[in-house]
Amino acid sequence: MVAAGLATVLFALSSVAAKRSVTFLGPATANLVRMAVATLVLAALAHGFGVGLGGPSFGWFVVSGIIGFGICDTAIFLALPRLGAQLTSLMVQCLAAPIAAATEWIWLGTRLTSGQWFAGGVILAGVALALAPRREGSPAAHFGWLGLGLGAIAAAGQAWGAVLSRHGQLLARDAGQPVDGISVAYQRILAGLVFTVAWWYWTRSAGRASAAVDRLPWRPAAPWVLINALSGPSLGVAAYQWALQRQPTGVVMAITALTPLAVIPLAWWLDRERPSRRSVAGGFLAVGGVVWLALHPG
Repeated sequence: MVAAGLATVLFALSSVAAKRSVTFLGPATANLVRMAVATLVLAALAHGFGVGLGGPSFGWFVVSGIIGFGICDTAIFLALPRLGAQLTSLMVQCLAAPIAAATEWIWLGTRLTSGQWFAGGVILAGVALALAPRREGSPAAHFGWLGLGLGAIAAAGQAWGAVLSRHGQLLARDAGQPVDGISVAYQRILAGLVFTVAWWYWTRSAGRASAAVDRLPWRPAAPWVLINALSGPSLGVAAYQWALQRQPTGVVMAITALTPLAVIPLAWWLDRERPSRRSVAGGFLAVGGVVWLALHPG
């Protein structure tokens, strides 16, 4: 529970820093630089204190990274201009947990208790209450089926990437060669970095970048890129993998679904964005679900 909570806080900090870095560098370059920095940090930690590229589940972690970092992140960036950050975050965080739980149930036979299902539902309901946009009529009429489909793909990518990662960890543990969370994050991010480089190159070739790389405001962007890289794909993912070693994926992803709510106080502090009453109510509901989950772990 501690690891999942730590991952939630780090992911929230990463989201705030990402917003600032994208303002300076644009989405493609900001994402590429944060992935590159995170890969270097994880490489140093994994080779210095972990197993590096070793372990019996390297292939599983690479596939998990392709799905979780590659497909998921690509779908998120494509969905953002169609759905907006709020609805994209809502779809990914709220749909990923039940997709992961159902996948583990069908594939790995990991059955959640009725209390865990209830707590996860309460958490997701709280997130939905706090962040759901106030729209009338069919969502497709406002956002289009393509945008909603991309959001669903991103949620499935995040869920299946997490399930494959946990499966690889269980195989490594059963083989008597458990892999630490930092090394798992490192092995996964390598595949994600390949996707990120390809996406950045495509945006440059297609003329979608707004400015030449050497003319970008690197100095003011640097601290936010560094915070984003350290708190998100490096230390945040490492804490996330640590949590997956100890709890079912559905439980971990239900807790990390609190990430959008954890952003609220950070945005209030940094950007002076005051939360609405509905956001506060949803936050209390979601936190109540986490408390129940902590008191009834099995």
